Amino acid sequence: MNRRNFVRSSVASGIGLSMLSVPNLVFGKDDRKVNLGFIGVGMRGRNHVRVAGARPDVVIKAICDIDPNSIQEAQKVLKEVGQTNVATYTQGEDDYLRMLERDDIDAVIIATPWLWHTRMALASMKAGKFTGVEVSAANTMEECWDLVDVHEATKTPLMILENVCYRRDVMAVLNMVRDGLFGELVHLECGYQHDLRNVKFNDGKSAYGKGVKFGEEGFSEARWRTEYSIHRNGDMYPTHGIGPVAHMVNINRGNRFDTITSVASKARGLHKYIVDQVGEDHPNADVAFRMGDVITSLIKTVNGETIMVQHDTNLPRPYSLGFRVQGTEGIWMDLNQSIMIEGVTSPPDEWQKDTELMEKYDHPLWKKYGEKATGAGHGGMDFFLIQAFVEAVKNNEPAPIDAYDAATWSSITPLSEQSIALGGETMQFPDFTRGRWMNSKPQFALSNA
Repeated sequence: MNRRNFVRSSVASGIGLSMLSVPNLVFGKDDRKVNLGFIGVGMRGRNHVRVAGARPDVVIKAICDIDPNSIQEAQKVLKEVGQTNVATYTQGEDDYLRMLERDDIDAVIIATPWLWHTRMALASMKAGKFTGVEVSAANTMEECWDLVDVHEATKTPLMILENVCYRRDVMAVLNMVRDGLFGELVHLECGYQHDLRNVKFNDGKSAYGKGVKFGEEGFSEARWRTEYSIHRNGDMYPTHGIGPVAHMVNINRGNRFDTITSVASKARGLHKYIVDQVGEDHPNADVAFRMGDVITSLIKTVNGETIMVQHDTNLPRPYSLGFRVQGTEGIWMDLNQSIMIEGVTSPPDEWQKDTELMEKYDHPLWKKYGEKATGAGHGGMDFFLIQAFVEAVKNNEPAPIDAYDAATWSSITPLSEQSIALGGETMQFPDFTRGRWMNSKPQFALSNA
């Protein structure tokens, strides 16, 4: 059978992963309930409250936040989705610890500023709560190891809530990879390329306010995110890009990251934004931003693949995660939504739109639950993220994106920072799995998404 007929045959028979089991999500026919608590109900946290709270198998027991406005807005969302008798914890920065003492909470979702992610996740695992933590899960190498050590000591599951792993085209390409469409993978690219200047300087007067306020005077993420551009120089937000490609090359499951080298461009974007908005005489025009406008990292895996990761949030540009998946028999790129597969697409040396293959390799979860995902946020992938989390809790199963993934992906931040500080020196990735990667098998999007 030639390759073209093989691909057609594979499609006709269900394309690889469709032969595998799909989660039995019964939505209302299952009496099991998951009791959830939420730490952090700002914009991101409230989205999780809305998606999770609308499920008939979820009961929201408590929410925690130090911002009265966030609590007030979250209570509106809770009312909209029919969640009642929800306790609130608002008595200072450590009140989440009091919430974690409750014995009627099965799992906790953490959606706070980055500085709090690890310490809250550690406390949640120590309290025996199945823990979901927003990205990135850790900021330092010590925090990465803490996540792994506490997970292993408590045996409590930890899931990093990386929603881009559930993006429809990404899951279709993962299907293609697992079906051998690209042959042996050789090189991948990804990143977080998103103009966030209006987020980093937000006055709260609109969804993305004008002006140059940040820190205590800022609104939402401007209160804390901008500070990282002042004090650190590295890839502070790697997981949206690295998560999907890590699954494609089986990181921590037969493969692992080996080395990374990173470089940073000069920092000009945020200063220019301030000057353009309010002029050179404004006090914030004197702020020295340390983070390079474009951070580029090159990762080598022990199996020989190379992965380029970029962080680009301080310059004008359209949004793109810059995915590229290239193997011995073809290539896909998300920027132009194009694909070329040797012996399949024609002409052989020209880009073809990926529409037809995306439809053929559409992941079974999206085929079955795509309509339910409509309106869930981020093109529906937030639905699948919360679905995977809730189902793992209900079934007492390991997290589909676990503590080892959380530590490995998040470690790109401190390693890139160290490499840049040392003039692009090559850094070694720790083996957070302590050798388990050699015998572990892929688990994401197979049986429980």
